[in-house]
Amino acid sequence: MPRLNYQTARFLTSAPTLAKCPPDLGVEVAFAGRSNAGKSSAINALTQQKALARTSKTPGRTQLINFFGLANGEECRLVDLPGYGYAKVPEQVKLEWQRHLAEYLQERDSLRGLVLLMDVRHPLTEFDEMMLGWADDKDMPVRILLTKADKLKPGAAKNALHNVRGRLREWEDLVSVQLFSALKRQGVDEVHRQLDDWLLGDETSSS
Repeated sequence: MPRLNYQTARFLTSAPTLAKCPPDLGVEVAFAGRSNAGKSSAINALTQQKALARTSKTPGRTQLINFFGLANGEECRLVDLPGYGYAKVPEQVKLEWQRHLAEYLQERDSLRGLVLLMDVRHPLTEFDEMMLGWADDKDMPVRILLTKADKLKPGAAKNALHNVRGRLREWEDLVSVQLFSALKRQGVDEVHRQLDDWLLGDETSSS
């Protein structure tokens, strides 16, 4: 099976709204999560680049939709969606972010899958369930990464994984779940296989 080289990822552009996004051609996978879920660190780990996605000690800095292209001769993109939750911004701004997120997820034809990141110690927040609801409406497959798995002992991390899978049983045809640690590079190969399935159009989905 063909494999994509995620180290070739390069920044393309940032967009504040769906209307300002690049042409809706090719294929892309979006990354979403609360502002403290470790989304930027995960993208950097998956692409083996230290600063492709900007990390910040102030959660919620990412207020734009950021696009990264893969140099594989096809129009394949990774998309970093705005972090949501802890940002110290007015409520009206948060509602605007939410609206743009919803428009992107519901109207972007080139979107093939959603990677939803959750801190393994605080999974399935209200925001996470909202994202799953949007994905369900669009019949969009979701890969949940339970991030910062290195913060828990192996037994506790496996229990958290089991609990999340149990709570998502009604969505098991659409949603898959795994443990992930950007620091330890745990789960990176699994995510790469899932991204390959989505971006290369492989009909077999990794579990």
